[in-house]
Amino acid sequence: MKRSRLVVAGLLALLVAGLAAGQFRGRRFMINDDNVAPPTEFVGMRWHFGTNGAIGHMGWSHNYPRSEVHLNEFIGRTTKVDVEDNSYRLLELSSPEIFNYPFAYISEPGEMELTEDEVENLREYIDRGGFILIDDFDTWHMDNLREEMLRVFPDRVFQRLSIDDPIWDLVYKVENLESMAPYTAGGTPTYYGLVNSEGQIAIVACHNNDLANFWDWYGTPQYPLRPSTDAFRMGTNFVVHSMTH
Repeated sequence: MKRSRLVVAGLLALLVAGLAAGQFRGRRFMINDDNVAPPTEFVGMRWHFGTNGAIGHMGWSHNYPRSEVHLNEFIGRTTKVDVEDNSYRLLELSSPEIFNYPFAYISEPGEMELTEDEVENLREYIDRGGFILIDDFDTWHMDNLREEMLRVFPDRVFQRLSIDDPIWDLVYKVENLESMAPYTAGGTPTYYGLVNSEGQIAIVACHNNDLANFWDWYGTPQYPLRPSTDAFRMGTNFVVHSMTH
């Protein structure tokens, strides 16, 4: 029994040491879990950003990296885009490397509290033609997201997207924007767009939805195949839009 207690104590000590080896950035704790992506035509990004702690400073990490892997797998099997399952990166929003990739994913924007460097980088990323998908949030996040985006673009606001917007009929035709409603928290899924200086959609925000859950857990009873298919179709349209707009 004594030896067992010593073993457990040793394992706990190793765990604490491993956590202590993480990188603290101000009030944020970051898990340094980037991926060495292959030199494919498409490489997506997950962004780590400044947070207010509303979700334990970890909202940015939800579904990472399984949702990226499954979305890439779908795109690779159903389109001619050169992509592999591990064609993804995890990058700090403040990093100059973000300008190497056209597609960025943000999770849980209710926890966003961007630094000034992050505000400047996000603005430049959009001005250079980048595309951002903001996902995994319901009603209480929206006010915070609007405030943070006004810091980036004081002259632009989100506009609600309708089913007639061309982004829903780019590679796949998405016929129902509410098919995921029975499987998500909050109200009816609603999609908002913010345009760049050329008037092209540069940011899509998925309010009352969580596409990454469907990518991550498709085929389970909680996320059945039909709504998951729409989630993958949307993701594919967004990726191709990011590479062509």
